[in-house]
Amino acid sequence: MSHIASQRSANSLEFRYAQTRAYSLELIRGLSAEDCQLQSMPDASPLKWHLAHTTWFFETFVLGALDTPPPPLDPRYRILFNSYYVGVGERHLRAERGLLSRPSLDEVLHYRQHVDQHMSALLATGDQSGKLNELIELGLQHEQQHQELMLTDLKHHFACNPLQPAWRDAAPEHPQAEQDKSAQQFVSLAGGLCEIGHSTAEFSYDNEGPSHKVWLEPFQIADRNVNNGDFLAFIADGGYQRPELWLSDGWDWVCSHEVKAPQYWQHRDQQWVIFTLAGEQPLNHGAPLCHISLYEADAFARWSEARLPTEMEWEHAAREHPELGGLFGEVWQWTNSAYLPYPGYQPAAGAVGEYNGKFMINQMVLRGSSCATPNGHSRPSYRNFFPAAARWQFSGLRLARNP
Repeated sequence: MSHIASQRSANSLEFRYAQTRAYSLELIRGLSAEDCQLQSMPDASPLKWHLAHTTWFFETFVLGALDTPPPPLDPRYRILFNSYYVGVGERHLRAERGLLSRPSLDEVLHYRQHVDQHMSALLATGDQSGKLNELIELGLQHEQQHQELMLTDLKHHFACNPLQPAWRDAAPEHPQAEQDKSAQQFVSLAGGLCEIGHSTAEFSYDNEGPSHKVWLEPFQIADRNVNNGDFLAFIADGGYQRPELWLSDGWDWVCSHEVKAPQYWQHRDQQWVIFTLAGEQPLNHGAPLCHISLYEADAFARWSEARLPTEMEWEHAAREHPELGGLFGEVWQWTNSAYLPYPGYQPAAGAVGEYNGKFMINQMVLRGSSCATPNGHSRPSYRNFFPAAARWQFSGLRLARNP
């Protein structure tokens, strides 16, 4: 569940609830009901489902925890919009969320309004318990996670359309923005006994703790993220055709999927173009490399005679050198760390404890935040995680090396 270091006032929580819920609706402004219905692959979800699921979370875990819960708008939503909470009950298949033409988008928006009315009434009283406030805060952080997923999933949906539609002209990637094209420099850190995990953050997920000490050998970390120009040199040097650069699983993945470039890149008319939320754009060589798998990140690091940082090295560097470019707000950065519990980790009791702990297998950790991450939803201890082959997220890399 969550750890909250300081108690927020009820009025602040009420304002933040309204602000967070409104931003989810802002993300679908200008989209059609058909746009919000798309599911382009099992790992992505329709935007309509994201809107409903985040509402289901508040209805199930907050309103449902009241002494006298309000009656559900539709009891069937308990199944349709449950994601992976086995303790709550039956769930609709993830891969078939795009088949749910009913309820309609308008009905889902009505569902949000219905739950928001009950939540607003609860927050207006200001007398909810500290435990309930923690659940509300968790729900807000959960919705922010889904706001980023709404953009990553929509981008994948639209990329499958030959018309190459744009979400907005001013997309978060800023593909034509001026970026750092300078050569990467490395910052040296002495390592030693370092503290890792949540400490002063107002909120943190349970997987960010307990705070604990680790021993780090001296290491160096790059002062910026790898950019598109860096990766073009890897491609030009036959990086995708050189098995000695790849992990065994990674080489199998490259061969079986015939991977030749990062996701959304295409080579056309003797130039590289990239699909973005603003539509197709010429590839900006100075922009941060994005939409790569752990396999590609690791292969590039080997080609560069470097390596990926561990998540502990990344966090220590972020705390010691917050001035490093692109730690937050560009791309999630792959690390060479498996997603595992910290020493002494205990998930919360009940169904809400399924939020993080049960995914601590077959996943790798990414650190930082991306251009699609909502403001305020990042911190040095934040642990994102995906399977090694995932690349529809805004994922890139930062190099590390031994002294």
